[in-house]
Amino acid sequence: MTGTVDAHSFRPGRWLRGPHFQTILPNWPFRRQRVERRALPMRASSEELVLDCGDGVRLQAFHSSPAKRGREPGRKVAVLLHGWEGNCDSTYLLSLAQTCFAAGLEVVRLNLRDHGATHHLNRELFHSCRLPEVVGAVAAIARRFPGKPLLLAGFSLGGNFMLRVAAHPEAKHLPIERVLAISPVLDPAVTMVTLERGFPLYHAYFVRKWSRSLAIKQMAWPGHYDFDDLLRTKNLRQMTHELVLAHTEYPSMNDYLAGYAITGGRLSTLAAPATIVTALDDPIIEAGDLANLARSPRLDIVTTAHGGHCGFIESLGDSSWIDARVAGLLARDRAALE
Repeated sequence: MTGTVDAHSFRPGRWLRGPHFQTILPNWPFRRQRVERRALPMRASSEELVLDCGDGVRLQAFHSSPAKRGREPGRKVAVLLHGWEGNCDSTYLLSLAQTCFAAGLEVVRLNLRDHGATHHLNRELFHSCRLPEVVGAVAAIARRFPGKPLLLAGFSLGGNFMLRVAAHPEAKHLPIERVLAISPVLDPAVTMVTLERGFPLYHAYFVRKWSRSLAIKQMAWPGHYDFDDLLRTKNLRQMTHELVLAHTEYPSMNDYLAGYAITGGRLSTLAAPATIVTALDDPIIEAGDLANLARSPRLDIVTTAHGGHCGFIESLGDSSWIDARVAGLLARDRAALE
């Protein structure tokens, strides 16, 4: 994807440019309804997969094939991953999934552990350093589609995961053609501070979503978890600190946050071309951390003046600027093969 995106081409109307508006708008019910309507062909063609990711871990995914609509099977596979406390039916993911499906790709929407309705699949809790199981999921998908190149795309934490998958030692054995990370988490410690000091709505949103997820996990594994006291804290830092010490191998919260940062040399071992697309006005991810990423000939960084966090909305329609860029990229790839 290197060199294929013109950052200046994202020019939302003035009334759409606010970073909070861009961040919140994609989740508004009226827009979600439009996206769901556009994504009906992709969702109608989907079937559930429960992937064996190694070490007894199972992750859920949904596969949509053009063949289910009477078309030729896709030559490539788009593997799409949501952000923290999102899921494979998040609005932004449905939108991109339909775009890839319409372009003739096999589409696999992956759920992270304890996201979507998957809390019962694995006893241990999700945390953001569980990279091996996501690598295992991508490997399992590759085995299901032998000979087909993989396009990995993720939003926010999902973008962070996909970049780490491509930089993992096992990636050189996987048919990853390219990676697209939209508004990826760069340095989690910085993001934590940003959430604490920024617009209070975001901190409250993640606390509420995470609390709900932990309550579901507790119900799914009765007698194994007791989060009642923790759920009364309503503080993201304290919740993270307590859960890291109780449910991970990390000795401190800072060690844990550093464990999934992609700054420093983390991306120096990318096995495939990767593109990060992020907005300079993102209210959750500090764009200044882009300067701390490893310089790699395989890494392309695209910044836009506007776009918020995983927004990039040009109009009140049912697609986004990201969808349009990916559609253009896929059309060029298809033309090159003909």
